[in-house]
Amino acid sequence: MKTTSKLPLDMIYHWEATIGDSLYLTQPIGNGQVDEFTWRRAADEAQRMAAYLKSLDLPVGSSIGLISKNCAQWVMADWAIWMSGYVSVPIYPTLNATTVGYILEHSECKALFVGKLDDWDMMKPGVPETLHCISFPSSPPTDFITWNDIIRDTAPLEGKVKREADELATLVYTSGSTGQPKGVMLSFGNMAFAAEGGTQTLGLSPNERMLSYLPLAHVFERTFVELGSLYNGFQLYFAESMDTFVADVQRAQPTLFLSVPRLWVKFQHGVLQKLPQKKLNLLLKIPVVSGVIKKKILNGLGLGKVKLAGSGSAPLSNDVLNWYRSLGLELLEGYGMSENLAYSHMNKPGRSRIGYVGEALPGVEVRISDNGEVLIKSPATMMGYFKDEERTRETMTEDGFLKTGDKGELDEMGRLKLTGRTKEMFKTSKGKYIAPAALENRLMANQSIEMVCVSGANQTNPFALVLLNENLRAQMADPAVRKTVEAELNTLREQVNHAVDPHEKLAFITVVTDEWSIENSFLTPTLKLKRNVVEAAYESQVEDWYGQRKPVIWQ
Repeated sequence: MKTTSKLPLDMIYHWEATIGDSLYLTQPIGNGQVDEFTWRRAADEAQRMAAYLKSLDLPVGSSIGLISKNCAQWVMADWAIWMSGYVSVPIYPTLNATTVGYILEHSECKALFVGKLDDWDMMKPGVPETLHCISFPSSPPTDFITWNDIIRDTAPLEGKVKREADELATLVYTSGSTGQPKGVMLSFGNMAFAAEGGTQTLGLSPNERMLSYLPLAHVFERTFVELGSLYNGFQLYFAESMDTFVADVQRAQPTLFLSVPRLWVKFQHGVLQKLPQKKLNLLLKIPVVSGVIKKKILNGLGLGKVKLAGSGSAPLSNDVLNWYRSLGLELLEGYGMSENLAYSHMNKPGRSRIGYVGEALPGVEVRISDNGEVLIKSPATMMGYFKDEERTRETMTEDGFLKTGDKGELDEMGRLKLTGRTKEMFKTSKGKYIAPAALENRLMANQSIEMVCVSGANQTNPFALVLLNENLRAQMADPAVRKTVEAELNTLREQVNHAVDPHEKLAFITVVTDEWSIENSFLTPTLKLKRNVVEAAYESQVEDWYGQRKPVIWQ
Protein backbone atom coordinates (compact mmCIF):
# COMPACT_ATOMS: atom_id res chain seq x y z
CA MET A 1 0.00 0.00 0.00
CA LYS A 2 1.34 3.42 -0.98
CA THR A 3 1.26 6.12 1.67
CA THR A 4 1.92 9.82 1.35
CA SER A 5 3.38 9.95 4.87
CA LYS A 6 1.27 13.06 5.39
CA LEU A 7 -0.11 13.30 8.90
CA PRO A 8 -3.47 14.92 9.77
CA LEU A 9 -2.00 18.40 10.45
CA ASP A 10 -0.12 18.30 7.13
CA MET A 11 -3.43 17.75 5.35
CA ILE A 12 -5.08 20.75 7.03
CA TYR A 13 -2.29 23.05 5.85
CA HIS A 14 -2.40 21.44 2.38
CA TRP A 15 -6.09 22.15 1.77
CA GLU A 16 -5.83 25.61 3.32
CA ALA A 17 -3.09 26.46 0.79
CA THR A 18 -4.58 24.75 -2.29
CA ILE A 19 -8.38 25.04 -2.03
CA GLY A 20 -8.73 27.53 0.81
CA ASP A 21 -11.88 29.16 -0.58
CA SER A 22 -13.75 25.86 -1.14
CA LEU A 23 -16.54 25.01 1.29
CA TYR A 24 -15.63 22.40 3.86
CA LEU A 25 -18.09 22.41 6.79
CA THR A 26 -21.82 23.17 6.62
CA GLN A 27 -23.34 23.63 10.08
CA PRO A 28 -27.12 24.03 10.65
CA ILE A 29 -27.88 26.87 13.12
CA GLY A 30 -31.70 26.60 13.28
CA ASN A 31 -34.70 27.65 11.21
CA GLY A 32 -33.21 26.12 8.09
CA GLN A 33 -30.17 28.42 8.28
CA VAL A 34 -26.56 27.24 8.03
CA ASP A 35 -23.10 28.55 8.87
CA GLU A 36 -20.54 27.62 6.22
CA PHE A 37 -16.81 27.22 6.73
CA THR A 38 -14.26 27.26 3.93
CA TRP A 39 -11.02 25.37 4.45
CA ARG A 40 -9.31 28.71 5.11
CA ARG A 41 -11.83 29.79 7.74
CA ALA A 42 -11.79 26.37 9.46
CA ALA A 43 -7.98 26.36 9.60
CA ASP A 44 -7.92 29.97 10.86
CA GLU A 45 -10.39 29.26 13.69
CA ALA A 46 -8.47 26.12 14.67
CA GLN A 47 -5.20 28.12 14.75
CA ARG A 48 -6.79 30.82 16.92
CA MET A 49 -8.15 28.22 19.32
CA ALA A 50 -4.74 26.49 19.37
CA ALA A 51 -3.10 29.78 20.35
CA TYR A 52 -5.61 30.13 23.19
CA LEU A 53 -5.00 26.56 24.41
CA LYS A 54 -1.23 27.17 24.40
CA SER A 55 -1.82 30.31 26.48
CA LEU A 56 -3.22 28.10 29.24
CA ASP A 57 0.36 26.88 29.69
CA LEU A 58 -0.59 23.25 30.26
CA PRO A 59 2.08 20.50 30.40
CA VAL A 60 3.19 19.18 26.99
CA GLY A 61 0.99 16.30 25.84
CA SER A 62 -1.90 17.18 28.17
CA SER A 63 -5.29 15.65 27.52
CA ILE A 64 -8.12 17.95 26.41
CA GLY A 65 -11.69 16.62 26.54
CA LEU A 66 -14.34 17.12 23.87
CA ILE A 67 -17.97 16.46 24.79
CA SER A 68 -20.48 17.37 22.11
CA LYS A 69 -22.71 16.03 19.41
CA ASN A 70 -21.24 16.38 15.93
CA CYS A 71 -20.77 19.94 14.70
CA ALA A 72 -18.24 22.06 12.82
CA GLN A 73 -16.57 23.17 16.06
CA TRP A 74 -16.01 19.53 17.07
CA VAL A 75 -13.72 19.03 14.07
CA MET A 76 -11.95 22.39 14.51
CA ALA A 77 -11.45 21.76 18.24
CA ASP A 78 -9.83 18.40 17.44
CA TRP A 79 -7.42 20.20 15.08
CA ALA A 80 -6.73 22.94 17.64
CA ILE A 81 -5.86 20.39 20.32
CA TRP A 82 -3.35 18.76 17.95
CA MET A 83 -1.90 22.12 16.84
CA SER A 84 -1.33 23.12 20.47
CA GLY A 85 0.68 19.96 21.16
CA TYR A 86 -2.03 18.25 23.20
CA VAL A 87 -4.08 15.02 23.01
CA SER A 88 -7.82 15.01 22.23
CA VAL A 89 -10.19 12.93 24.35
CA PRO A 90 -13.62 12.62 22.70
CA ILE A 91 -16.48 11.78 25.07
CA TYR A 92 -19.83 10.41 23.92
CA PRO A 93 -22.56 13.06 24.25
CA THR A 94 -24.98 10.55 25.79
CA LEU A 95 -22.98 9.26 28.78
CA ASN A 96 -24.08 9.67 32.37
CA ALA A 97 -22.24 11.83 34.89
CA THR A 98 -20.45 8.87 36.51
CA THR A 99 -18.89 7.72 33.24
CA VAL A 100 -18.06 11.29 32.16
CA GLY A 101 -16.32 11.81 35.51
CA TYR A 102 -14.42 8.55 35.18
CA ILE A 103 -13.10 9.40 31.69
CA LEU A 104 -12.09 12.95 32.68
CA GLU A 105 -10.24 11.66 35.74
CA HIS A 106 -8.66 8.61 34.09
CA SER A 107 -7.45 10.57 31.04
CA GLU A 108 -6.17 13.38 33.32
CA CYS A 109 -8.02 16.01 31.27
CA LYS A 110 -6.75 19.57 31.85
CA ALA A 111 -9.52 21.34 29.88
CA LEU A 112 -12.84 20.49 28.27
CA PHE A 113 -14.81 21.66 25.24
CA VAL A 114 -18.56 21.54 25.91
CA GLY A 115 -20.83 21.60 22.87
CA LYS A 116 -24.17 20.54 21.53
CA LEU A 117 -25.82 18.27 24.12
CA ASP A 118 -29.36 17.03 24.75
CA ASP A 119 -28.97 16.54 28.50
CA TRP A 120 -26.13 18.65 29.90
CA ASP A 121 -27.82 18.70 33.32
CA MET A 122 -27.40 14.91 33.52
CA MET A 123 -23.70 15.09 32.59
CA LYS A 124 -22.66 18.25 34.42
CA PRO A 125 -22.18 16.61 37.85
CA GLY A 126 -19.39 14.52 36.31
CA VAL A 127 -17.37 17.60 35.34
CA PRO A 128 -15.16 18.96 38.16
CA GLU A 129 -15.92 22.60 38.95
CA THR A 130 -12.20 23.36 38.77
CA LEU A 131 -11.85 22.10 35.17
CA HIS A 132 -11.32 24.85 32.59
CA CYS A 133 -14.22 24.62 30.11
CA ILE A 134 -14.88 26.24 26.72
CA SER A 135 -18.37 26.27 25.19
CA PHE A 136 -19.28 25.85 21.53
CA PRO A 137 -21.89 28.15 19.91
CA SER A 138 -24.36 25.24 20.00
CA SER A 139 -23.83 24.40 23.69
CA PRO A 140 -26.52 24.62 26.39
CA PRO A 141 -26.41 27.84 28.46
CA THR A 142 -23.22 27.91 30.58
CA ASP A 143 -20.99 30.55 32.12
CA PHE A 144 -17.92 29.12 30.33
CA ILE A 145 -15.77 31.22 28.03
CA THR A 146 -17.18 30.86 24.50
CA TRP A 147 -15.66 29.65 21.26
CA ASN A 148 -16.68 32.79 19.37
CA ASP A 149 -15.21 35.14 21.98
CA ILE A 150 -11.88 33.29 21.86
CA ILE A 151 -11.82 33.33 18.03
CA ARG A 152 -12.59 37.07 18.06
CA ASP A 153 -9.98 38.00 20.66
CA THR A 154 -7.08 35.64 19.85
CA ALA A 155 -4.52 35.94 17.07
CA PRO A 156 -3.91 32.70 15.14
CA LEU A 157 -0.99 30.46 16.02
CA GLU A 158 1.85 31.27 13.63
CA GLY A 159 3.68 28.74 11.46
CA LYS A 160 2.92 25.14 10.65
CA VAL A 161 2.93 22.81 13.62
CA LYS A 162 4.65 19.48 13.08
CA ARG A 163 3.58 16.43 15.09
CA GLU A 164 5.43 13.12 14.71
CA ALA A 165 3.85 9.89 13.45
CA ASP A 166 4.52 8.04 16.69
CA GLU A 167 3.09 10.80 18.91
CA LEU A 168 -0.16 10.15 20.77
CA ALA A 169 -2.97 12.00 18.95
CA THR A 170 -6.10 10.88 20.76
CA LEU A 171 -7.44 8.74 23.55
CA VAL A 172 -10.62 6.97 22.46
CA TYR A 173 -12.62 5.50 25.31
CA THR A 174 -14.43 2.37 24.18
CA SER A 175 -18.17 2.49 24.66
CA GLY A 176 -17.91 -0.17 27.35
CA SER A 177 -20.45 -2.95 26.70
CA THR A 178 -19.04 -4.40 29.92
CA GLY A 179 -17.21 -2.67 32.77
CA GLN A 180 -15.44 0.68 32.68
CA PRO A 181 -14.43 2.04 29.27
CA LYS A 182 -10.79 1.56 28.26
CA GLY A 183 -8.64 4.40 26.89
CA VAL A 184 -7.35 3.33 23.48
CA MET A 185 -4.15 5.21 22.56
CA LEU A 186 -3.99 6.13 18.86
CA SER A 187 -1.12 7.93 17.17
CA PHE A 188 -0.98 10.33 14.22
CA GLY A 189 0.64 7.51 12.25
CA ASN A 190 -2.26 5.18 13.07
CA MET A 191 -4.66 7.82 11.78
CA ALA A 192 -2.71 8.53 8.59
CA PHE A 193 -2.51 4.84 7.69
CA ALA A 194 -6.24 4.22 8.25
CA ALA A 195 -7.27 7.35 6.34
CA GLU A 196 -5.07 6.59 3.35
CA GLY A 197 -6.08 2.92 3.25
CA GLY A 198 -9.76 3.87 3.38
CA THR A 199 -9.24 6.40 0.58
CA GLN A 200 -7.52 3.80 -1.60
CA THR A 201 -10.19 1.15 -0.97
CA LEU A 202 -13.21 3.39 -1.49
CA GLY A 203 -11.76 5.42 -4.37
CA LEU A 204 -12.56 8.72 -2.67
CA SER A 205 -12.15 12.13 -4.27
CA PRO A 206 -12.65 15.82 -3.36
CA ASN A 207 -16.10 15.62 -5.00
CA GLU A 208 -17.67 13.49 -2.27
CA ARG A 209 -20.25 14.78 0.18
CA MET A 210 -20.95 13.23 3.58
CA LEU A 211 -23.37 13.87 6.41
CA SER A 212 -21.71 13.53 9.80
CA TYR A 213 -24.23 12.34 12.38
CA LEU A 214 -22.92 9.13 13.99
CA PRO A 215 -20.90 10.07 17.09
CA LEU A 216 -17.49 11.52 16.21
CA ALA A 217 -16.38 10.13 19.56
CA HIS A 218 -16.49 6.71 17.86
CA VAL A 219 -13.63 5.62 15.60
CA PHE A 220 -15.97 4.57 12.78
CA GLU A 221 -17.09 8.17 12.18
CA ARG A 222 -13.70 9.62 13.10
CA THR A 223 -11.84 7.53 10.52
CA PHE A 224 -14.20 7.49 7.57
CA VAL A 225 -15.79 10.92 8.00
CA GLU A 226 -13.45 13.33 9.81
CA LEU A 227 -10.20 11.79 8.54
CA GLY A 228 -11.81 10.78 5.24
CA SER A 229 -12.68 14.41 4.51
CA LEU A 230 -9.30 15.58 5.76
CA TYR A 231 -7.37 13.26 3.44
CA ASN A 232 -9.59 13.90 0.41
CA GLY A 233 -10.70 17.50 0.75
CA PHE A 234 -14.42 16.83 0.43
CA GLN A 235 -17.32 18.66 2.06
CA LEU A 236 -18.92 17.67 5.37
CA TYR A 237 -22.46 18.48 6.41
CA PHE A 238 -23.86 18.13 9.92
CA ALA A 239 -27.30 17.12 11.16
CA GLU A 240 -29.22 19.52 13.40
CA SER A 241 -31.50 17.04 15.17
CA MET A 242 -33.48 13.85 14.63
CA ASP A 243 -36.52 16.01 13.84
CA THR A 244 -34.67 17.70 10.96
CA PHE A 245 -32.71 14.61 9.91
CA VAL A 246 -34.48 14.06 6.59
CA ALA A 247 -34.02 17.75 5.68
CA ASP A 248 -30.35 17.53 6.74
CA VAL A 249 -29.77 14.50 4.50
CA GLN A 250 -31.60 16.22 1.64
CA ARG A 251 -29.37 19.28 2.04
CA ALA A 252 -26.20 17.20 1.98
CA GLN A 253 -27.21 14.89 -0.90
CA PRO A 254 -24.44 12.56 0.28
CA THR A 255 -22.43 10.47 -2.15
CA LEU A 256 -21.19 8.31 0.75
CA PHE A 257 -23.50 7.32 3.58
CA LEU A 258 -22.49 5.31 6.64
CA SER A 259 -24.87 4.08 9.30
CA VAL A 260 -25.37 1.43 11.95
CA PRO A 261 -27.74 -1.57 11.70
CA ARG A 262 -30.44 -0.18 13.97
CA LEU A 263 -30.80 2.95 11.84
CA TRP A 264 -30.83 1.00 8.55
CA VAL A 265 -33.65 -1.10 10.04
CA LYS A 266 -35.53 2.04 11.15
CA PHE A 267 -35.24 3.55 7.66
CA GLN A 268 -36.63 0.30 6.24
CA HIS A 269 -39.54 0.22 8.70
CA GLY A 270 -40.36 3.84 7.85
CA VAL A 271 -40.62 2.97 4.15
CA LEU A 272 -42.70 -0.17 4.78
CA GLN A 273 -45.18 1.74 6.94
CA LYS A 274 -46.05 3.84 3.87
CA LEU A 275 -45.56 1.09 1.30
CA PRO A 276 -46.18 -2.46 2.62
CA GLN A 277 -43.77 -5.17 1.48
CA LYS A 278 -46.35 -7.08 -0.59
CA LYS A 279 -47.23 -3.98 -2.58
CA LEU A 280 -43.54 -3.06 -2.94
CA ASN A 281 -42.71 -6.55 -4.24
CA LEU A 282 -45.48 -6.25 -6.81
CA LEU A 283 -44.32 -2.82 -7.99
CA LEU A 284 -40.70 -3.96 -8.28
CA LYS A 285 -41.78 -6.73 -10.66
CA ILE A 286 -43.23 -4.25 -13.17
CA PRO A 287 -40.34 -3.20 -15.48
CA VAL A 288 -41.59 0.32 -16.26
CA VAL A 289 -42.56 1.09 -12.65
CA SER A 290 -39.65 -0.63 -10.86
CA GLY A 291 -36.99 1.98 -11.61
CA VAL A 292 -39.32 4.84 -10.68
CA ILE A 293 -40.22 3.24 -7.33
CA LYS A 294 -36.58 2.50 -6.44
CA LYS A 295 -35.59 6.08 -7.24
CA LYS A 296 -38.53 7.54 -5.32
CA ILE A 297 -37.74 5.52 -2.17
CA LEU A 298 -34.02 6.34 -2.20
CA ASN A 299 -34.70 10.02 -2.94
CA GLY A 300 -37.24 10.06 -0.11
CA LEU A 301 -34.53 8.81 2.25
CA GLY A 302 -32.13 11.44 0.85
CA LEU A 303 -29.92 8.68 -0.55
CA GLY A 304 -30.57 9.16 -4.26
CA LYS A 305 -26.98 10.34 -4.96
CA VAL A 306 -25.26 7.71 -2.82
CA LYS A 307 -22.64 5.72 -4.68
CA LEU A 308 -21.42 3.85 -1.61
CA ALA A 309 -23.46 2.91 1.46
CA GLY A 310 -21.84 1.26 4.46
CA SER A 311 -22.91 -0.37 7.70
CA GLY A 312 -20.76 -1.10 10.71
CA SER A 313 -20.63 -1.39 14.51
CA ALA A 314 -22.74 -4.58 14.65
CA PRO A 315 -24.04 -7.30 12.28
CA LEU A 316 -26.89 -6.47 9.89
CA SER A 317 -29.36 -9.21 8.98
CA ASN A 318 -29.15 -10.75 5.51
CA ASP A 319 -32.77 -9.86 4.83
CA VAL A 320 -32.16 -6.16 5.43
CA LEU A 321 -29.09 -6.22 3.17
CA ASN A 322 -31.10 -7.92 0.44
CA TRP A 323 -33.98 -5.46 0.87
CA TYR A 324 -31.71 -2.48 0.20
CA ARG A 325 -30.11 -4.26 -2.71
CA SER A 326 -33.55 -4.83 -4.19
CA LEU A 327 -33.78 -1.02 -4.31
CA GLY A 328 -30.44 -0.75 -6.10
CA LEU A 329 -28.40 0.23 -3.03
CA GLU A 330 -25.50 -2.17 -2.48
CA LEU A 331 -25.19 -1.88 1.25
CA LEU A 332 -21.66 -2.94 2.23
CA GLU A 333 -20.80 -4.19 5.70
CA GLY A 334 -17.43 -3.54 7.27
CA TYR A 335 -15.66 -4.52 10.46
CA GLY A 336 -13.20 -2.88 12.77
CA MET A 337 -12.57 -1.92 16.38
CA SER A 338 -11.62 1.11 18.44
CA GLU A 339 -8.25 -0.59 18.82
CA ASN A 340 -7.52 -0.29 15.08
CA LEU A 341 -9.47 2.86 14.15
CA ALA A 342 -12.20 0.66 12.57
CA TYR A 343 -9.63 -0.14 9.88
CA SER A 344 -9.78 -3.88 9.34
CA HIS A 345 -12.24 -5.45 6.87
CA MET A 346 -14.78 -4.28 4.32
CA ASN A 347 -16.93 -5.76 1.60
CA LYS A 348 -16.03 -4.31 -1.78
CA PRO A 349 -18.52 -3.38 -4.51
CA GLY A 350 -19.14 -6.37 -6.75
CA ARG A 351 -17.18 -8.70 -4.43
CA SER A 352 -19.41 -8.68 -1.35
CA ARG A 353 -20.84 -11.81 0.16
CA ILE A 354 -23.93 -11.72 2.34
CA GLY A 355 -23.16 -12.76 5.92
CA TYR A 356 -19.49 -11.75 5.62
CA VAL A 357 -17.83 -8.50 6.72
CA GLY A 358 -15.49 -8.48 3.75
CA GLU A 359 -11.84 -8.66 2.83
CA ALA A 360 -8.87 -7.36 4.76
CA LEU A 361 -8.16 -3.72 3.91
CA PRO A 362 -4.76 -2.76 2.41
CA GLY A 363 -1.92 -3.42 4.86
CA VAL A 364 -4.02 -5.58 7.20
CA GLU A 365 -2.88 -9.08 8.16
CA VAL A 366 -5.45 -11.50 9.53
CA ARG A 367 -5.28 -15.00 10.92
CA ILE A 368 -7.61 -17.26 12.89
CA SER A 369 -6.21 -18.67 16.14
CA ASP A 370 -6.51 -22.29 17.23
CA ASN A 371 -9.61 -21.44 19.28
CA GLY A 372 -11.24 -19.63 16.33
CA GLU A 373 -10.47 -16.06 17.43
CA VAL A 374 -9.85 -13.43 14.75
CA LEU A 375 -6.39 -11.84 15.09
CA ILE A 376 -5.61 -8.58 13.26
CA LYS A 377 -2.38 -6.69 12.64
CA SER A 378 -1.73 -3.43 10.74
CA PRO A 379 -0.03 -0.03 11.16
CA ALA A 380 -3.45 1.23 12.33
CA THR A 381 -3.27 -0.93 15.47
CA MET A 382 -3.30 1.06 18.71
CA MET A 383 -0.28 1.98 20.79
CA GLY A 384 -1.98 0.26 23.74
CA TYR A 385 -4.42 1.05 26.54
CA PHE A 386 -3.77 4.22 28.52
CA LYS A 387 -2.33 3.47 31.98
CA ASP A 388 -3.07 -0.26 31.60
CA GLU A 389 -0.01 -2.21 30.45
CA GLU A 390 -1.40 -5.47 31.81
CA ARG A 391 -4.55 -5.29 29.68
CA THR A 392 -2.48 -4.22 26.69
CA ARG A 393 -0.33 -7.34 27.07
CA GLU A 394 -3.47 -9.51 27.40
CA THR A 395 -4.93 -8.03 24.20
CA MET A 396 -1.84 -8.35 21.98
CA THR A 397 0.00 -11.47 20.84
CA GLU A 398 3.78 -11.60 21.13
CA ASP A 399 4.14 -10.90 17.41
CA GLY A 400 1.89 -7.83 17.46
CA PHE A 401 -1.54 -9.16 16.49
CA LEU A 402 -4.63 -7.71 18.15
CA LYS A 403 -6.88 -10.28 19.82
CA THR A 404 -10.31 -9.09 18.69
CA GLY A 405 -12.44 -11.25 20.97
CA ASP A 406 -14.49 -12.18 17.88
CA LYS A 407 -14.70 -15.70 16.52
CA GLY A 408 -14.57 -16.01 12.76
CA GLU A 409 -13.72 -17.93 9.63
CA LEU A 410 -12.32 -17.03 6.19
CA ASP A 411 -13.65 -18.15 2.81
CA GLU A 412 -11.63 -18.98 -0.32
CA MET A 413 -11.42 -15.26 -1.25
CA GLY A 414 -10.23 -14.23 2.21
CA ARG A 415 -13.60 -12.74 3.17
CA LEU A 416 -14.24 -12.85 6.89
CA LYS A 417 -17.36 -14.20 8.55
CA LEU A 418 -17.91 -13.43 12.23
CA THR A 419 -19.49 -16.30 14.12
CA GLY A 420 -19.75 -14.86 17.64
CA ARG A 421 -17.83 -13.39 20.54
CA THR A 422 -15.36 -15.56 22.44
CA LYS A 423 -16.63 -14.14 25.74
CA GLU A 424 -20.33 -14.08 24.83
CA MET A 425 -20.58 -17.82 24.27
CA PHE A 426 -22.33 -19.63 27.09
CA LYS A 427 -22.97 -23.23 28.08
CA THR A 428 -26.34 -24.88 28.45
CA SER A 429 -26.99 -27.24 31.38
CA LYS A 430 -26.09 -30.06 28.96
CA GLY A 431 -22.58 -28.62 28.59
CA LYS A 432 -23.13 -27.47 25.00
CA TYR A 433 -21.79 -24.09 23.86
CA ILE A 434 -24.15 -21.51 22.37
CA ALA A 435 -22.98 -18.61 20.17
CA PRO A 436 -25.84 -16.10 20.65
CA ALA A 437 -24.93 -13.87 17.68
CA ALA A 438 -25.72 -16.61 15.14
CA LEU A 439 -29.22 -17.15 16.56
CA GLU A 440 -29.80 -13.41 16.93
CA ASN A 441 -28.99 -12.82 13.27
CA ARG A 442 -31.59 -15.41 12.24
CA LEU A 443 -34.26 -13.72 14.38
CA MET A 444 -33.35 -10.21 13.21
CA ALA A 445 -34.29 -11.20 9.66
CA ASN A 446 -37.91 -10.73 10.76
CA GLN A 447 -39.12 -7.19 10.12
CA SER A 448 -41.34 -7.15 13.22
CA ILE A 449 -38.25 -7.27 15.43
CA GLU A 450 -36.07 -4.27 16.25
CA MET A 451 -33.60 -5.87 18.68
CA VAL A 452 -32.96 -9.31 20.15
CA CYS A 453 -30.85 -10.86 22.89
CA VAL A 454 -30.36 -14.64 23.09
CA SER A 455 -29.58 -15.93 26.57
CA GLY A 456 -29.99 -19.05 28.71
CA ALA A 457 -26.72 -19.99 30.40
CA ASN A 458 -27.07 -23.20 32.44
CA GLN A 459 -30.58 -23.87 31.08
CA THR A 460 -31.52 -26.87 28.94
CA ASN A 461 -31.88 -24.68 25.82
CA PRO A 462 -31.47 -20.99 25.06
CA PHE A 463 -34.28 -18.44 24.80
CA ALA A 464 -34.67 -15.08 23.05
CA LEU A 465 -35.64 -11.68 24.43
CA VAL A 466 -37.26 -9.69 21.65
CA LEU A 467 -38.01 -5.96 21.34
CA LEU A 468 -40.64 -5.35 18.65
CA ASN A 469 -40.30 -2.51 16.19
CA GLU A 470 -41.62 0.88 17.20
CA ASN A 471 -44.74 0.69 15.03
CA LEU A 472 -45.84 -2.66 16.51
CA ARG A 473 -45.07 -1.63 20.09
CA ALA A 474 -47.65 1.13 19.73
CA GLN A 475 -50.31 -1.41 18.69
CA MET A 476 -49.87 -4.03 21.42
CA ALA A 477 -53.00 -2.87 23.27
CA ASP A 478 -55.05 -4.28 20.37
CA PRO A 479 -55.74 -8.01 21.16
CA ALA A 480 -56.08 -8.88 17.46
CA VAL A 481 -52.69 -7.39 16.56
CA ARG A 482 -51.10 -9.06 19.57
CA LYS A 483 -52.53 -12.45 18.54
CA THR A 484 -51.18 -12.04 15.00
CA VAL A 485 -47.72 -11.07 16.28
CA GLU A 486 -47.68 -14.05 18.67
CA ALA A 487 -48.47 -16.44 15.81
CA GLU A 488 -45.78 -14.84 13.65
CA LEU A 489 -43.15 -15.15 16.39
CA ASN A 490 -44.08 -18.76 17.05
CA THR A 491 -43.66 -19.55 13.34
CA LEU A 492 -40.33 -17.71 13.36
CA ARG A 493 -39.17 -19.74 16.37
CA GLU A 494 -40.10 -22.98 14.61
CA GLN A 495 -38.24 -21.91 11.46
CA VAL A 496 -35.10 -21.06 13.44
CA ASN A 497 -35.29 -24.32 15.41
CA HIS A 498 -35.64 -26.31 12.20
CA ALA A 499 -32.38 -24.80 10.91
CA VAL A 500 -30.13 -25.25 13.97
CA ASP A 501 -28.65 -28.09 16.00
CA PRO A 502 -30.78 -29.58 18.83
CA HIS A 503 -28.82 -27.86 21.61
CA GLU A 504 -29.35 -24.47 19.89
CA LYS A 505 -33.15 -24.73 19.59
CA LEU A 506 -34.96 -21.86 21.29
CA ALA A 507 -37.11 -22.91 24.25
CA PHE A 508 -39.26 -19.78 23.85
CA ILE A 509 -39.34 -16.15 22.76
CA THR A 510 -40.14 -13.50 25.34
CA VAL A 511 -41.50 -10.19 24.05
CA VAL A 512 -40.26 -7.40 26.31
CA THR A 513 -42.19 -4.19 26.92
CA ASP A 514 -39.27 -2.14 28.26
CA GLU A 515 -37.49 0.35 26.04
CA TRP A 516 -33.89 -0.63 25.27
CA SER A 517 -32.07 2.67 24.95
CA ILE A 518 -28.82 4.51 25.59
CA GLU A 519 -30.53 6.48 28.35
CA ASN A 520 -31.33 3.41 30.48
CA SER A 521 -27.90 1.88 29.73
CA PHE A 522 -29.28 -1.09 27.78
CA LEU A 523 -27.40 0.17 24.71
CA THR A 524 -23.94 1.63 24.22
CA PRO A 525 -23.65 5.08 22.56
CA THR A 526 -23.23 3.26 19.23
CA LEU A 527 -26.50 1.34 19.77
CA LYS A 528 -24.88 -1.98 20.58
CA LEU A 529 -26.67 -4.15 23.11
CA LYS A 530 -25.12 -4.26 26.58
CA ARG A 531 -25.70 -7.96 26.99
CA ASN A 532 -24.81 -8.08 30.69
CA VAL A 533 -27.20 -5.20 31.51
CA VAL A 534 -30.07 -6.74 29.53
CA GLU A 535 -29.59 -10.17 31.10
CA ALA A 536 -29.38 -8.72 34.61
CA ALA A 537 -32.63 -6.77 34.10
CA TYR A 538 -34.66 -9.94 33.44
CA GLU A 539 -32.70 -12.45 35.51
CA SER A 540 -35.35 -12.76 38.24
CA GLN A 541 -38.07 -13.71 35.69
CA VAL A 542 -36.19 -16.36 33.73
CA GLU A 543 -37.08 -19.40 35.87
CA ASP A 544 -40.77 -18.48 35.72
CA TRP A 545 -40.60 -18.19 31.91
CA TYR A 546 -39.07 -21.66 31.57
CA GLY A 547 -41.76 -22.97 33.94
CA GLN A 548 -44.56 -21.63 31.70
CA ARG A 549 -43.54 -23.94 28.83
CA LYS A 550 -45.06 -21.60 26.23
CA PRO A 551 -43.46 -20.90 22.83
CA VAL A 552 -44.12 -17.13 23.09
CA ILE A 553 -44.25 -15.25 26.39
CA TRP A 554 -45.28 -11.64 27.00
CA GLN A 555 -43.28 -9.95 29.71
